[in-house]
Amino acid sequence: MSESTVIATRPTPGQPRPYEFPAFQRHALSNGLLVILAPMPGRPLVTASLVVRNGAADDPFTVAGATALAARALSEGTQRYDAVALVEATERLGAGLHADAGWDAATVSVEVPVARLEPALALLAELAAHPTFPPREVDRLREERLNDLLQARAEPRRRVEEAFIGTIFASSSAYHRPAGGLAETVETLDADRLATAWARGFDPARMTLIIAGDLDGGGGRGPVEVAEDLLGGWTAAAGAVAGGPVSSESAVDSLRIKLLDRPGSVQTEIRVGHVGVPRRIDDYAGLSVMSAILGGLFNSRLNMKLREEKGYTYGASAGFDPRRGAGPFAARVAVNTEVTVPALVDLLSELSRIREAPVTAAELGAARDFLVGVFPLRFETPGPVVGALGGIVVHDLPDDELATYRARIEAVGADDVLAIARARIHPDRAAIVMVGDAARIASELEAAAIGPLEVIRDDELAGQEA
Repeated sequence: MSESTVIATRPTPGQPRPYEFPAFQRHALSNGLLVILAPMPGRPLVTASLVVRNGAADDPFTVAGATALAARALSEGTQRYDAVALVEATERLGAGLHADAGWDAATVSVEVPVARLEPALALLAELAAHPTFPPREVDRLREERLNDLLQARAEPRRRVEEAFIGTIFASSSAYHRPAGGLAETVETLDADRLATAWARGFDPARMTLIIAGDLDGGGGRGPVEVAEDLLGGWTAAAGAVAGGPVSSESAVDSLRIKLLDRPGSVQTEIRVGHVGVPRRIDDYAGLSVMSAILGGLFNSRLNMKLREEKGYTYGASAGFDPRRGAGPFAARVAVNTEVTVPALVDLLSELSRIREAPVTAAELGAARDFLVGVFPLRFETPGPVVGALGGIVVHDLPDDELATYRARIEAVGADDVLAIARARIHPDRAAIVMVGDAARIASELEAAAIGPLEVIRDDELAGQEA
C-alpha cells in the first residue's frame, strides 16, 4: 500500500468473543459465615475479600462517616501488630492488604500469590477481628478528613456534587450527605465511636469471604479449611446490628434551580437529576443500555450534543448510581460561564427527547455492543471478579446475574429503552444544581424561565477562594 493510499471505509466492529463468567461455589462455615470460591486457572495472584454487610448508609446521623473512617483506621493497628509491623508482615508475603467502606458494605481484602494464601488470610482475619483503633492515629485520620472537607468547598466539582445530593434527597435519608460524613459529624468521631461502628457489622451471619484465582496452584490445605480455622470461631460482636432498609425519600417534586455563587468563576458546574433506583430491579439490563445511549458512551446523546455539535464542553455524561436504596440519577457537565444557559437548555432537551420516541437502531446497537464487548475485559483478573461477586452478595442478586448479563443486554430492544426512560427519568421533577458566577448567569437563568431559581451566596467559600 502506497503512502498516498487513503482508506475510505471505516472498520466495522467485530463479533464479541465468547465468554463465561467464572463459575463459583458457596460454602458455609460452622458459624454461618459464607465462603465463595471462584476458581480462575492460570491466575496465580489470588484476591480474597471479606465483605461485611455494614456500610455508610447504616451510620446513625449523629456519627455519619464513622464506618468509612473505621475502615481506614483498621490498618493502623491490631492486637498482634502495630501499623509498621502489619506493613512488614504484609510485604514479607508479597501481598497487598487494605480495607474500605462504601454505602452498602465494608471490605477487607488481600492480594497475594496463591502459595502464600494461608498466611495472608491470617493477616486479613487479624485486621477484621482485632483492630485496636489507636487514638492517636484516629485523631490524625479524622483531621485529614476534616481538611479534605474544607478543600472540597473550594473545588467546584466536589462542591456541586455535595450540594446536589443534599438537594435531591430528604434530610431523613443517609444519602442526603456524603458517605464520609460532614464536618459537624466527623469532628465528633473518636476511637470508641469507630470501634462501635465496626462492631455494628461484625456478625459472621452477615459476612462473606470471597476468593478468586488459581486456587489449585498453591498446594496444602484448601481455602475453605483454612477459613474455618481462621474465621469459623468468630461470634457476633455485642454491638452487632443488622442493617435495615435505606430511606431514599426525595426532597424534590418539581423542577427547580439552585445556584451556588462562585464569583469570578470562568466555568459553571451543572448537575441535573433526581432520586434514581436501587440496584435490585428487574429492568437493570435495560437501564444500563438506556443510560449508555443517553450519557454513558463517548457517542452518547449528551456528549454528541454538548461537546461535538455545540462545543460547550470537553465532556458530558449521565447515569444512575444504584445502591441498596435508590441512589441518585445525575447528568453532569462543566461549561464556560457564557454558555451556561444554552447548555442547560440543550441538556434538559436531551433528557426529554429520550422519553419521547424510540432510540435509533444504530444507537441501540452501539450501546449493546459496547456493554457486551467490554464485559469480559472487566474480569480478566481475580480482583474485579471478587468485587462483582461482592455485589451479588450485598444486593441479594441471583447467582446467575453475571452469567446471564450479556444475553440480557442483547435482548434489550428500542421499545424497552423507551419504556425504561419514561419510567426512570423525570425532567419535570429534577433538581438543577450549579456552581458558577451568579453575577453573570443569574439574570439569564431567570429570563429563560426554566424553573424557580434560588441563588446561594457563600461568604465563607468566597473568602477561601479570594
